Amino acid sequence: MLNRRILRVKAFQTLYAYQQCKFSNANLAQDYIREAFLPDLNTMEVQDKGQLKRDAERCVQLFLSHLQKDTPLGSGETDEKIRHTAIKAVDLYHKYNQKDKDFLKSNMLTAVENIPGLYIYAIHILLEFGAHVTNEKAKKRKYDAQPALQPASFYNLGANKALQLIDSNHSYRRECNRFQVDSRELELEIKDWFRELVKPNEDYQTYITIDNPSFEQDKEILQSLLKNVLFKSEAVISFFQEKDINWAENKSIVRSLASKVIKNLSGTEEPSDEILPELALNWEEDKEFFQNIFNLTVASEDEFSGMIAQKTKNWDVERIALTDRVILIMALTEMVNFPSIPTKVSINEYIDISKTYSTPKSKQFVNGLLDTLSKELTESGKIRKSGRGLIDNK
Repeated sequence: MLNRRILRVKAFQTLYAYQQCKFSNANLAQDYIREAFLPDLNTMEVQDKGQLKRDAERCVQLFLSHLQKDTPLGSGETDEKIRHTAIKAVDLYHKYNQKDKDFLKSNMLTAVENIPGLYIYAIHILLEFGAHVTNEKAKKRKYDAQPALQPASFYNLGANKALQLIDSNHSYRRECNRFQVDSRELELEIKDWFRELVKPNEDYQTYITIDNPSFEQDKEILQSLLKNVLFKSEAVISFFQEKDINWAENKSIVRSLASKVIKNLSGTEEPSDEILPELALNWEEDKEFFQNIFNLTVASEDEFSGMIAQKTKNWDVERIALTDRVILIMALTEMVNFPSIPTKVSINEYIDISKTYSTPKSKQFVNGLLDTLSKELTESGKIRKSGRGLIDNK
């Protein structure tokens, strides 16, 4: 299931991508400036190419100084073309940034909300394996004049009681329709995967020797196929990677959710429609946190970048690893804007992110800086914690 740590990581990845977009957009704006000062091929007038190049560089510097210092654009610049072009470049830069931010924010949420479709596909593949066994049994009876005598247990998966329960479940069928899970999409792959991956599986070979397997044994083989076939075989993983560009990060979540579907099945109680696990214990609250940490971090970037710069005077803030800058700004944003989350929890969460996604020395750097800044922000009253188990300003 999704938890806040996973959501922080996904928000961090999106914010990192946004920072990279901003760098690219600054380059695009500078390209626009240089193109504006290229010689005009449609005029017969003599043009000073050297002067045009110098004007372009003056305009680029004016553009960059405005982005870095937020000074009044064109202050002190007497050349009207240079000032006007710089203003236009700044407008383009912000326009591109807004477009990228909106796209990344929307994609961030959509990618998370599409995770259930991936575990539904995993369960669907198991059902298709069962259907394949049933079809093979029917073909044997229809086309073989003297069919090879196979024990009934050979076709256990086709009669798997847990699969039958899932297949008849209304919520599962509804989610298949919602995520457009189509059996025709995998028709050829199912045959190949069953032959090459399922049949040689040791647990499966044991399963097809059991006469009348119990409901628990039916569930056990499905768990085994999930773990040892669907989430370990390169062929199946390639399918999921095509479905989800973030598969490497989402794999463990999808596996956990698919496994929980099988765990939720009961062969002794009255059939229940509630076999599908929730994406999170309280997704609406988590979704709000997810969106807020992204939006507030973007809004707080200038303020907290300044604070970081003050504490790293011996460093050019632009030379600090981009991953560290994003992590630090996210952490400070969370500490200031989410009063119910203890400061130590926020610091520990972002230290863990730095261990995985930043440089080898980032853990100590992030830890030391966040510890110092959190104390200062608490003393100044900007960090105020309140809520269950918390004391204001502690």
